[in-house]
Amino acid sequence: MILENVNYPEDLKPLKIKDKEILAKEIREKILETVSETGGHLASNLGIVELTIALHSVFNTPLDKIIWDVGHQTYVHKILTGRKNKLSTLRKMGGIAGFPKTCESIYDNFNTGHSSTSISVALGMARARDIKGENNKIIAVIGDGALTGGMALEALNDVGSSNTNMIVILNDNEMSISKNVGGISMMLSKLRTKSVYVNTSVKGKKLIGKIPVVGKKIVKLVQRTKRGIKQLVIPKMYFEDIGFRYLGPVDGHNIEKLEDILKICKEQDGPILVHVLTKKGKGYKPAETNPDKFHSTSKFDKETGEKVAKGKKDYSKVFGEKLVDIAKDNKKIVAITAAMTDGTGLTEFAKKYPTRFFDVGIAEQHAVGLAAGLAKSGLVPVVPLYSSFIQRAYDQLVHDVAIQDLPVVICADRAGIVGNDGETHQGLLDLSFTNTIPNFNIMAPKDFNELESMLDFAIELKKPVLIRYPRGGEEMTFEKQDKISLGKAEVLNQGEDITIIAIGKMVSRATKVAEELQKEGINTTVINARFLKPLDNDCLLKNIIGKKTVVTIEDGTIIGGLGSKVEELIYENRINTNLIKFAYPDEFIKHGSPSEIEEKYGLDVGSIVECLKVQGKNIKIASTSC
Repeated sequence: MILENVNYPEDLKPLKIKDKEILAKEIREKILETVSETGGHLASNLGIVELTIALHSVFNTPLDKIIWDVGHQTYVHKILTGRKNKLSTLRKMGGIAGFPKTCESIYDNFNTGHSSTSISVALGMARARDIKGENNKIIAVIGDGALTGGMALEALNDVGSSNTNMIVILNDNEMSISKNVGGISMMLSKLRTKSVYVNTSVKGKKLIGKIPVVGKKIVKLVQRTKRGIKQLVIPKMYFEDIGFRYLGPVDGHNIEKLEDILKICKEQDGPILVHVLTKKGKGYKPAETNPDKFHSTSKFDKETGEKVAKGKKDYSKVFGEKLVDIAKDNKKIVAITAAMTDGTGLTEFAKKYPTRFFDVGIAEQHAVGLAAGLAKSGLVPVVPLYSSFIQRAYDQLVHDVAIQDLPVVICADRAGIVGNDGETHQGLLDLSFTNTIPNFNIMAPKDFNELESMLDFAIELKKPVLIRYPRGGEEMTFEKQDKISLGKAEVLNQGEDITIIAIGKMVSRATKVAEELQKEGINTTVINARFLKPLDNDCLLKNIIGKKTVVTIEDGTIIGGLGSKVEELIYENRINTNLIKFAYPDEFIKHGSPSEIEEKYGLDVGSIVECLKVQGKNIKIASTSC
């Protein structure tokens, strides 16, 4: 095996093209074998094997710097930069991350996890290089899906007018997670079909230019002719019009052609964009056929492509089914996704109500702004976004929705601990940063039934609403289901020793904790807060006053969430009680399974019970944490 002898990029330099083609097959097999066991991002990594080999063959990394957009497609990069023997630890606690991490390797130049950031970052590094008088190459690798993001377009505009030496590799596979949509995608489709267009050879230009007297005139004539033909063959050459030298399209699975075009890049100055055509899931039929299914996958049988653990009902699916049901009678309901139709449960809605469904691409800011316009015009937009992506649209939540008090329903999917994708994907901040926005109503369901009730309530409220729910299924189903009323909590259990106030997913946790404490003779009141904003101050005060210990449990950061709100309530009313807040600390939480992370940070049932057993038996302890 050639892969056995390839550990770092310098090991690629002496290999012949045929050897590299064999290497590509071996890398695909290693990724397939690993991800089928660990889970992870498969289709994108299978699609970028040859391009990654070519990049590390032509450029001198880590001196030359590659910035990977999103970063979920860097498994090949990690294999070629000293981490192939650690691939089995991928996305596991203590193992290598599924995204670039500067703390992991000098070949990882920037931490990424969200899309559309690479061009901005690369331009910053290129300008820093120029200021410091250094001489290395800066390369941004961005997908066609990420190119729909506003930040990427802003960066392209800046780079094009800057005349800065840097390279943008456009990895065009016609996919982000769901199939790409929009004008950028249409433009790239036109470019793909115009393979008759071939870039002028730099070497040929230099050779013609050396002809005495007429050489430079011939070059200029050829360039003028070429530009005229290009405008006929490829209308609206966007990239060159804004200042880039456009090279391609080139077959992203032909290593020889990739290396040739990258070598040309090294000889040219100014901003260059290389258009590379790849196929997501390349080399593995199930992933080629269903790249969206294998974008991010759990453990699966590599022979059949079927997941080992069959999918169960989850919050995203419950949300999607309920929205379809409500929309039957309410014709004002529209749904918006930012390239996550299936992931957020909107596939059926898109099929049944195509005129009321909008996929805006990877553009969360635009998604919320669009929702504001729809709401202002009398419709009821529902916008499910992953919690960690909502922060990308913070200004729109404030400026476009909240200030005008518009009836936009934001659904924070994947809220709380997500797990194996790590810091960039944990949904721990949504409660805190929306809590600071006037006019927003924030709630979280304890189970599937309550999610359905909250969606009904939110749509009827005609106010800005955030509903947050976790990835996966419910921990338990509750018999008690009080009617949802604005700012009203739900008392699930009464006890005289300790009051536990929980929200969302953690209401199940609080109930289990109460059951365990009961075995120790500690009687517990359990309150389902339901709303973070407005908080049910009357109910909480009634169940806090006179209690020796008050506990809050939430699946978010300890700053600015439920614990902070209850702490303010206790302080403002000068209540003498011992408050214990169970939440995640003020830090970014690394990758690992949700259960491992919960145990590490003391949010599992056992850890909470052990802490509260001490509090229940010794009421004189005045600590605010365990």
